[in-house]
Amino acid sequence: MKTIAPLLIGVTLLGAQTSLLECNKIFEERKQELELKLEEIDEARQAYEALKNATEATFAKKEAFLRQKEADLNATLEKINEQKKQIEALLEQKRKLLEAIRKAKADKVAQTYAKMKASAAAEILGQMPADKAAALLANLKPKTVGQILAKMEPKKASQITLLLKEGKE
Repeated sequence: MKTIAPLLIGVTLLGAQTSLLECNKIFEERKQELELKLEEIDEARQAYEALKNATEATFAKKEAFLRQKEADLNATLEKINEQKKQIEALLEQKRKLLEAIRKAKADKVAQTYAKMKASAAAEILGQMPADKAAALLANLKPKTVGQILAKMEPKKASQITLLLKEGKE
């Protein structure tokens, strides 16, 4: 038994060492697998970071491009609005000028009729359409208008009088 005990202890120790060696071998293999997985994860993370940075850079460029385009559009719109104001001012100026020309022309024609004898003016205005005759008479003094209407045919004078009345109202 004395000889068997050290033998048993030796076999047990030998078995334990073999078992320990196998465990160490398994742990080393597992460690290598985990290190490979860790490298793969690190590569994937680096690829993700690179893609993220590229995407953000592209987004920033497009955003800057859009801001520039928006600024250009706003500048163009402001320029168009300024030109529109200038055109409207010119149109208003042209309208006033045209109105002044029409008024001067009407005044000149009215002065011509005012200088005529009432009978001659009545004869000419009697040949015109009533609305045109009323427009001319509207620029004359009431006394002159009365003298001219008195020399016209009563029917034509009546039409012109009604048109003159509507124009003043």
